[in-house]
Amino acid sequence: MKKNNLLYSLILLMILSTTGCVKDANLETFSRTSFSDATVFETKDRIENQVRGLYAGLRASNLLGSRYLIYNDVRAENFLSNDPNRVTARAAWEFSEADTDNEVNNLWNACYTVINRANLFLDGMVEKGNAVAGEDAARFNAEARFVRAVAYYSLLQFFAMPYPDGNGSKPGVPLRLVGIKGGGMNDLARSTVAQVYGQIIDDLNFAETNLPLNYSSAELNTIRAHRNTAIAFKVRAYLSMADYPSVVTEANKIVSASAPFAASTGVAHALQANIADVFSNYMTTESIFSMPFNANEQPGGQSQLGFYYMPNGVGGAAGIFYLNPSGIWGEPSWTAADERRDMTVVNDGKTWLSKYPSPGPFLDWAPIIRYSDVLLSLSEAIARTSSTVDTRAVALLNAVRNRADATTTFTTGDFATNDALIAAILLERNIEFLGEGVRSLDILRLVQPFPAKAVPGGVSVNAVAPSNQAYLWPLPSEEVRYNKLIN
Repeated sequence: MKKNNLLYSLILLMILSTTGCVKDANLETFSRTSFSDATVFETKDRIENQVRGLYAGLRASNLLGSRYLIYNDVRAENFLSNDPNRVTARAAWEFSEADTDNEVNNLWNACYTVINRANLFLDGMVEKGNAVAGEDAARFNAEARFVRAVAYYSLLQFFAMPYPDGNGSKPGVPLRLVGIKGGGMNDLARSTVAQVYGQIIDDLNFAETNLPLNYSSAELNTIRAHRNTAIAFKVRAYLSMADYPSVVTEANKIVSASAPFAASTGVAHALQANIADVFSNYMTTESIFSMPFNANEQPGGQSQLGFYYMPNGVGGAAGIFYLNPSGIWGEPSWTAADERRDMTVVNDGKTWLSKYPSPGPFLDWAPIIRYSDVLLSLSEAIARTSSTVDTRAVALLNAVRNRADATTTFTTGDFATNDALIAAILLERNIEFLGEGVRSLDILRLVQPFPAKAVPGGVSVNAVAPSNQAYLWPLPSEEVRYNKLIN
């Protein structure tokens, strides 16, 4: 944190000014006139503008707009670095992050910026906004608590040991639930991992109860939280906690008992027939939650997904990370018939991920959670809680694999044990979510080492075990400097 909470004071000025002219009512707001924290809750329109500002905070380039996904991908084994520049995630790739690095401080600050915006909003709703918003108050509060939950979950993936390591007893992050408006609130000790996850689940439970079943357009159903969005994130959170019975309970709310799997209430989530459609039409029912971009609201410079993953010079990309032939790209069971292999391009003898092919200014939306994630999470949780190889778990796995590879169909007889089925599900997740920031989430929740990787003829990175200090990012130097209770 900046001295005397300067950072949070600036945040307050920004968030309490989100009224006036609107670029795109679904995406972002900005103001021509500043208002006090009393006036921003005077009308329902001003309150809703603040809610849109909360999502804009998540969409920041240092958070879900791109870099959170990129860091989670390149820490694992599927990408090799083509650029030694530490500014473009090289330190994350090689596990050399220092507490003074911009990546460490910027990600932390981006998360707590979002959290503080949400807290300020919730405080203001109690003081005045609930009465003004009337019947919409519960929805607005639910959206703020959903956003806060996502920000806290994001923090835990970099700065705290996984929940299964000590059953949540290890140090987490400071749990700030009151908005900071001025100085004197720097000092706050870290809550345990279990306490932070407890708050995440509490926020998501509130969100599920109070969010709408759907919105008036496919766009809003993708970029704003509705009931099924909260459920999907609970599935992800419980999976990270290794609470597999709860994963089954939550996922069953939005997954039918048999194929073709779909959500029967709320937004009709379902897999798309063609995987490529998900990355060209960003508003399909498969995309549960995404970060949107358009000509007016572009990703931050040197932060766009396509800029990192497409070859140097192609559409203005920088060619920073290419696919590791020894990673999932080289997996023998990932057949040539699989359409997901078509989401690549070969350039200069290297294979590059082309899920995000739009040229600069790189306006491809960032996928945060898709319906296929819920299906595979449910499949894994069923396998981990069943005494025998479960037919529904296999059917869920087949739904994702067959969508892209009609030549491969699993049967229960293909798996001698549930461990063998779980291994197949984890491999499928590694294929399905390549370049979507999921691989590290799986490594962390299973408390596995980050695998070794090596650039041919160049730099190699040794495996990083959970006991290695580099397994987590260090606490940011600015936070340590001004928060006397953090350690």
